[in-house]
Amino acid sequence: MWRLRLLVLGVLAAGTAEAQANSTDGFLEFSVGKFTYFLLSSPFPQGAILRHISSNVTFLLFQIHSQYQNTTISFTKTLLPGTSETGNDRGLVFILRPEQTMCTWYLETKDAKPVQNVAIPLSYSERDPIPGGCNLEFDLDIDPNIYLDYNFFETTIKFAPANLGYARGAEPPPCDVDTGQESRWRLQYDVYQYFLPEGDLTEASLLQHLQRMAQVPQVKASADKVVTLTADDKTTVSFSSLLGQGVIYNVIVRDPSLNTSAAYVPVHTYACSFESVDGNCISPGRVPTKVFFTLLALLGLFVCFFGHRFWKTELFFIGFIFLGFFFHILITRLTPLEYDVRLVLTAVVGSLGGIFLVASWWRFGTLMLCMLCVGLVLGFLVSSGTFFTPLGNLKVFRDDGVFWVSFSCIALLIPVIFMGCLRILNILACGVVGSYSVVLAIDSYVSTSLSYITLNVLRRALNTGFRGAFIRVPFQTNDFLVLAVWGMLAVSGITLQIRRERGLPPFPPHPYKLWKQERERRVTNILDPSHHVPPLRERLYGRLTQIKELFQKEQPAGERTPLLL
Repeated sequence: MWRLRLLVLGVLAAGTAEAQANSTDGFLEFSVGKFTYFLLSSPFPQGAILRHISSNVTFLLFQIHSQYQNTTISFTKTLLPGTSETGNDRGLVFILRPEQTMCTWYLETKDAKPVQNVAIPLSYSERDPIPGGCNLEFDLDIDPNIYLDYNFFETTIKFAPANLGYARGAEPPPCDVDTGQESRWRLQYDVYQYFLPEGDLTEASLLQHLQRMAQVPQVKASADKVVTLTADDKTTVSFSSLLGQGVIYNVIVRDPSLNTSAAYVPVHTYACSFESVDGNCISPGRVPTKVFFTLLALLGLFVCFFGHRFWKTELFFIGFIFLGFFFHILITRLTPLEYDVRLVLTAVVGSLGGIFLVASWWRFGTLMLCMLCVGLVLGFLVSSGTFFTPLGNLKVFRDDGVFWVSFSCIALLIPVIFMGCLRILNILACGVVGSYSVVLAIDSYVSTSLSYITLNVLRRALNTGFRGAFIRVPFQTNDFLVLAVWGMLAVSGITLQIRRERGLPPFPPHPYKLWKQERERRVTNILDPSHHVPPLRERLYGRLTQIKELFQKEQPAGERTPLLL
């Protein structure tokens, strides 16, 4: 059935080409391997034509790209089921008939505003594999497109398996009759990823960089190969989503026996919407997020330089992070509350965690418990940084059990190593964790990849599907600057506190014991001026009296009535 469908489409395309051969008014002229910029406006279709096709070309791949407005590409002027594709990055494969030297197709958009596009036709020979030639999932018979879907956690791409190439007029090789080396099962798929410049959301930049991801040589030279799939693997790959960061994906299908290859239609995403009102690509940061992390950064900056001296302030900071992190995971997984509500509740519960840790130190003086919390927070950051490296993309860590056991062991290793020198552990935690809170605050205003050190762990805890995603982020100019700021703050804070605390006791004494001794001293020592301090009730009554006097009118001085003679 599908072969008959291809034949009908070929006849329609050929008939249209012959009809327009003598008159190309209103048609866009294209050349093989050359990019063409043009504007599409609603509601009239725009015809496109390619002439002088070489006889050694067996199929064409025409692709068209826009930034976020949809464009439709079709074999025929009248849209028919299975003959057209609509989207930002779409393409069609044209199987050429013998002696065919010209090909036409049609482009249109339903968008009210004009759409800026860039398009290119690419030619392939009979030895090259056909992208999407064994499609059984999507609408087109031969579908060279990559289908992309994203959410807050991951970005997933899907594509149809390819088929072996064949000569003009010949029967296409069967897709699933044989699984030997003479069938399409010998083909391999290289998945490539390309990052746009950070913070660059312009249309011109995207269309320019897309030109590096359309043809096989440019893709291999410009992009990073993430994974190679065989015909036995699922044609689905997941990546961690990068909000507001432009990313281009493409797949190159290779025939190892003939040493040939072909590229699918590249697809791009910013993991956000240009048309949504709240949290769009232009202003991805929410106001509550900026307020939350700005306040956290101010406290973290103080802890970075003075945390060991102001021990209770540091304990509040650590308790806030410790309990707030776990509460945010719990409330996100168990409730459907909005993000802003969850953020406020996280701030409230985190503050209670900080107060509880300070209160436990004040009342019981449990230094080991406090230092265990401090060490675990530092260990969490170290473990997160470890899995932020390429080590986190190893296949063994896609198993949740292996990942969380390994993650916990690294986090616990930090307090165990520094168990004999608790002051050094505390100062290191102040410098590293306190300065990293500044990095998170910077990310809420200017995008930086360093925030994904901890964000990826949070995503792993919140979404079970994230375990299969490849964790890759760009490391560009902004990231180097933020990394330098983080390192400078951490080193400065650690150095300053080590020098200032030299020769002083490692930790302050137990506050409750000091308070108890002071109270007993005041009771027994009548010569101490504090012994004669009035009770609390009398002091409060005196303060209230002073406040009331401020609102009373001042009584006039002297005689106001006339004197009697």
